[in-house]
Amino acid sequence: MPDPTLKQSLSSGDFILAPGIYDMISALIADRMGFKALYVTGYGTVASTLGIPDAGIATYRDMIERVAQMTKLTQTPIIADADTGYGGLLNVRHTVRGYEDAGVSAIQLEDQEFPKKCGHTPNRRVVAMGDMVKKIEVAVDSRRSDDFLIIARTDARTSLGLDEAIRRAKAYAAAGADILFVESPESTDEVKAISEAIDRPLLANMVNGGRTPLMPASELQSLGYRIAIYPALGFLAHGHAVRHAYQDLLEHGITTDGVPLYPFKDFNSLLGFEDVWAFEKKFAETEE
Repeated sequence: MPDPTLKQSLSSGDFILAPGIYDMISALIADRMGFKALYVTGYGTVASTLGIPDAGIATYRDMIERVAQMTKLTQTPIIADADTGYGGLLNVRHTVRGYEDAGVSAIQLEDQEFPKKCGHTPNRRVVAMGDMVKKIEVAVDSRRSDDFLIIARTDARTSLGLDEAIRRAKAYAAAGADILFVESPESTDEVKAISEAIDRPLLANMVNGGRTPLMPASELQSLGYRIAIYPALGFLAHGHAVRHAYQDLLEHGITTDGVPLYPFKDFNSLLGFEDVWAFEKKFAETEE
């Protein structure tokens, strides 16, 4: 079941910072840090599990199995990327119910054509607005709990312009979406224009190295945004750290003090080894 605290945070006016998680290590670390929500990034999850681009190749099953494990072992409300809903209207219903049953608190659906692409890469195309409106209506009708939030994302800005993206976002709001996500505005002025035009909770996507300029959370909040996601932060930091550590080993034949590492003892604790050791101590076989 969804965690009601995400909806409660939105209702109380809280600003929600949500770091991107993409595997169980990132999920466990972020879960212990006091964020109000975590964001399951499609790009990062596909990259970390399949080693391929986020280009519509991953399936519903590829994602739901990983999302379900993340919700199972974390306590923080999870917002999860569900691409285009993995097909037509019946697929959208199946996806919404599957994500809700998995314990996700908010699902993100987008209006790209299939196969979809990462929102900060080129050559994205969108479906007719009416087709996406139907998807949102199906998503709203399919959820079992009002605590399960529907995030409607439009990728129209890049190919059709900001005015069309705003028009679509308003239509998706009218169809029942709880949160609006206009992907890839290309300036701070555009980020502001979106907030001025749309009177509904807004999500800002802060992608390090992406098409949208990075803005402080305080500034986004002052503009009226309610959620900011940072999908790439974790896996970009991971990639940099791992490459640096492996290069250090290659050059020196040993790990040097120049490579900061997560303490092995603390990592054991993160994964729950104390529980394993306590179990073994309690039920260990004794020699006769």
